[in-house]
Amino acid sequence: MKLHKFTLLMVVLGGSLYAQTQKFTMAEAVNGLRTNLAVKNISQFSWSEDGKSYIQAVKGGYLITDLKNNKQDTLISLNQLNKQFSSNKLNAVPQIKFINNTNAYFNANDQMFWVEKSGNDWKVKKTSALNENAANVKVFGDNQTVAYTVKNNLYINRNGKSVAVTNDADENIINGQAVHRNEFGIDTGIFPAPNSESVAFYRMDQTMVADYPIIDWSVTPAVNHNIKYPMAGNTSHQVSLGVYNIKNQSTTFLKIDGEKDQYLTAVTWSPDSKYIFVAVLNRGQNHMKMNQYDAESGNLVKTLFEETNDKYVEPQHPLVFFPKSNTDFIWQSQRTGYNHLFHFNLEKGLIAQITKGDWLVTDILGFNEKKKEIFFVSTKETPLERHLYKINWTNFKMQRLDDAEGMHTGVLSSDGNYLFDVYTNANTPRVGNIINTATLKYNNVFTSENTLKNYQRPEIKNVNLKADDGTPLYGKIILPTNFDPNKKYPVIVYLYNGPHLQLITNSFPASGNLWYEYMAQNGYIIFTMDGRGSSNRGLKFEQAVFRNLGTTEMNDQMKGVNYLKSLPYVDAERMGIHGWSFGGFMTTSFMLRQPDVFKVGVAGGPVIDWKMYEIMYGERYMDTPQENPDGYAKANLLDKVQNLKGKLLMIHGAQDDVVVWQHSIKFIKSAVDNGVQLDYFVYPGHPHNVIGKDRVHLMQKITDYFDQNLKK
Repeated sequence: MKLHKFTLLMVVLGGSLYAQTQKFTMAEAVNGLRTNLAVKNISQFSWSEDGKSYIQAVKGGYLITDLKNNKQDTLISLNQLNKQFSSNKLNAVPQIKFINNTNAYFNANDQMFWVEKSGNDWKVKKTSALNENAANVKVFGDNQTVAYTVKNNLYINRNGKSVAVTNDADENIINGQAVHRNEFGIDTGIFPAPNSESVAFYRMDQTMVADYPIIDWSVTPAVNHNIKYPMAGNTSHQVSLGVYNIKNQSTTFLKIDGEKDQYLTAVTWSPDSKYIFVAVLNRGQNHMKMNQYDAESGNLVKTLFEETNDKYVEPQHPLVFFPKSNTDFIWQSQRTGYNHLFHFNLEKGLIAQITKGDWLVTDILGFNEKKKEIFFVSTKETPLERHLYKINWTNFKMQRLDDAEGMHTGVLSSDGNYLFDVYTNANTPRVGNIINTATLKYNNVFTSENTLKNYQRPEIKNVNLKADDGTPLYGKIILPTNFDPNKKYPVIVYLYNGPHLQLITNSFPASGNLWYEYMAQNGYIIFTMDGRGSSNRGLKFEQAVFRNLGTTEMNDQMKGVNYLKSLPYVDAERMGIHGWSFGGFMTTSFMLRQPDVFKVGVAGGPVIDWKMYEIMYGERYMDTPQENPDGYAKANLLDKVQNLKGKLLMIHGAQDDVVVWQHSIKFIKSAVDNGVQLDYFVYPGHPHNVIGKDRVHLMQKITDYFDQNLKK
């Protein structure tokens, strides 16, 4: 999803009560887990080409470790690299991509450098100059060809020569960049063919979309920058897919039929570079066709299959072809209610559903070709954790690979024989192990120390509630440090409760964010819960909010409120609520639609009127305003401001181009028109860019607001 995943998120359960007295400073509470309290990790882990060693970045270079004897050597150092530069020496080691143990490349000083090991040193083999404004740099599979964008056009660099693939003068025709506002799992607009002889690319024409002003207030006079922001129910952009043949320097566009404003996603090349597969999704997002196109002619070969849903279909993953196969692939689909793996053949269609159950696959890690095994991550044990599995794609025998509770991620070696497993849980900061995928024996690579061990930590309790229909709802309560059950404490409910985000997982720290521990150290109870509509619980759980955003979620969150009110140590007269983006929408909704529940609310970057939110996300969950006027009216908060009884602080970033500032501006006007007192705080920039001292200042503002209005 696209609403801001603001970094003040709470995760996970459990936790121990430490008998320490040191308290967090505000700077530590806000930035500590990225600075002085950061938990040890391996940086830029990657496997060697042969899978017999692994590579990691360290200060001053890269190390390589042999799996057999654990011998560790310097693979490349900053000093070795700087020997190649007479001027413009590197101040730090760049991010290096190793082709193998003796060849690598990196991007620095607006150039691509290919280096090769020569004796004990590394020598620059060749360079390719990139434009100083180059962005979206992508190196092809041949490790030689480079594609990149400059502003709205796409370029190819091969053998040191750059060629313009597109020459669109209108800046609102964009080539080679992610489209559809990065929905549907789209994170790139450049798709190199496996043989590196062609490249597919998105072309997005948004000339027909209305301009939207984003004002830079940091300069005087302020400067306007118009963006194209397609709002729900209005005109959307039009996307096509071009295929550029590098040798012929010619471009062919795929002949994709359908609505001009439909969505093109899950773009995948066949391994033999002959075909391109595209998930073609109608604007209504309830009918998808998986189409196969001839890459040379652009002609449709056939539709492989279709998926429909009475609410929405959301293709988010490209096809994954089986090793050494041009015909068989894995398709990830929620067609059974949970995201699972399906085996398809280009001629025979669906061969088998590989994974099954009331749980979902969250990631495919790779294959062991010889053993016909697929490696993946899933929620099979519990939606609160992620674990690593392998499954045989012929007999469907499945096996869990890790043995520790918590949230696991994995990096698989190219042959599938070894898996780098990193996990965390409520009481474990971080552990990294190398697992032998055949024997399941593992070697520990690192075990992080608890950087919070000297601090006063709160007790955290798991909370399991039930929605009106009996659906389990997972939450947690963070008790004040030095908790006295005979006292009554103020409460802050932190919530998001929107699609594509999950707050409650079993990871470290159990609080999920040190600001919440800071608040617990200062006498607050913190509560959070994932209601229906949030992520990783299956399609029924997520689609419960369809066409009626803010209602089912509020009903579920009220289960948490009623639970809190049942506790003898909760002061029901001093309850606050806080959230960002979708959570800001929920916070404001509560303050207006349930005005007697919370005394104080702090809403960050809130959606106020879903008609002013983007088409891709908004229409998926609400349909268009024309199709669903009642749903939009019910969720619209502009005509409910007169209901406000408590204190509400609204916060917005002036350059927010996702939840645009106009949401809050219109709400302020409505408050003024209705004689309603509202507190407001605006800051320059965008929520994703609020870091360092600015972020500390912002969180101090929020803390002070709760203190002024919730503490006796």
